[in-house]
Amino acid sequence: MTSGVEETLVLIKPDGVARNLTGEILRRIEAKGYSLVDIRMLQADRELLAHHYAEHEGKPFYEPLVEFMESGPIVAIRLAGNRVIEGFRSLAGATDPTTALPGTIRGDLARDWGLKVQQNLVHGSDSPESAARELTLWFG
Repeated sequence: MTSGVEETLVLIKPDGVARNLTGEILRRIEAKGYSLVDIRMLQADRELLAHHYAEHEGKPFYEPLVEFMESGPIVAIRLAGNRVIEGFRSLAGATDPTTALPGTIRGDLARDWGLKVQQNLVHGSDSPESAARELTLWFG
């Protein structure tokens, strides 16, 4: 496990923005003691999303995921903190909102029945290597 201050990418996905949950998600992040280093709202294009999700190209969920992420604004956050990669993923909860525990972002806030799993409010980098690659894509 990593220790010390890290940076990670957090995305508030189009469903989180559309449902006006950006403030609540940011509140939960800040309550954990993490620092917002940079934040921006943008409409991601297919090229950015293709690079971001390159590891999933060819998988059955790839095209629906890219289409969903193109469907509305995204809030991209450069987040810093002690073990922030692991910590944010724990705060976010299980990828599938139907199995996310209460107290997590997805467990408390995601609409969990009848929607595709990609409509799960947030993305967080899963490793230091992914964080470095994703932060470069989204923040230059």
